[in-house]
Amino acid sequence: MHILVTNDDGIFAPGLLTLAQELRKLGQVSILAPDHNWSASGHVKTLSRPMRVKPVKLADGSDGLASDGAPSDCVALAVLGVVPAPIDLVVSGINPNANIGHDVTYSGTVTAAMEAVIAGIPGIAVSLDAPEYCNEALDYSTAASAARRVAAEVLKHGLPKRVSLNVNVPYLKEDELKGFRISRQGMRIYRDELVKREDPRGRPYYWIGGEAPTGVNESGTDFGDLAAGYVSITPLQMDMTAQGFLHEMTGWTWQM
Repeated sequence: MHILVTNDDGIFAPGLLTLAQELRKLGQVSILAPDHNWSASGHVKTLSRPMRVKPVKLADGSDGLASDGAPSDCVALAVLGVVPAPIDLVVSGINPNANIGHDVTYSGTVTAAMEAVIAGIPGIAVSLDAPEYCNEALDYSTAASAARRVAAEVLKHGLPKRVSLNVNVPYLKEDELKGFRISRQGMRIYRDELVKREDPRGRPYYWIGGEAPTGVNESGTDFGDLAAGYVSITPLQMDMTAQGFLHEMTGWTWQM
């Protein structure tokens, strides 16, 4: 099997290397990732400028490719031929923080997996629910092991067309995990605040600040299952049509 590994934190992020090393147990691994951090970049397709790709050496001496494109660009570049061998699976991560609820619309990690699905290749996004602000080096080993197990199941069973998997792993040792749960997308609660400041010339500029987001702790959701100590696996579909409301709208008056 040939697995493409990417991320949104940059080619030299420790989570990417740990993920790639673990996935090599399943087959050949190629790496094409951004040359800098693209967190919260969303689903990007760069069409207004050329993109560059350069070879790099990772910390373990293995080879990788770094691009100045977004995470989703990296997947597109690889699939379109920058990585010449056919790709069987794309795994994106390991993100240092969870991607749950509405995070999936912002997350470069998740949208890289979605880009794989658009290309007709199974895609998995992997995130670690580490503390929001952590001053010590994170341990990605549990998340990498969980990612390998999920990837093995996907390679065995496949995924439906236009479906990717969003995997979130508690920040625990592997023997402390409760297990794996298939979760629905939960409700993220954001506490964003507008921070207005002035530059030295008196011109205003803005930050989107505020406290770290939380969520509704409901069993069966990505947030609830993750909080309970389970690896949460959520299948995400590209068809975002609100099917119930679609039928309701047909009863509205649309005549000119």
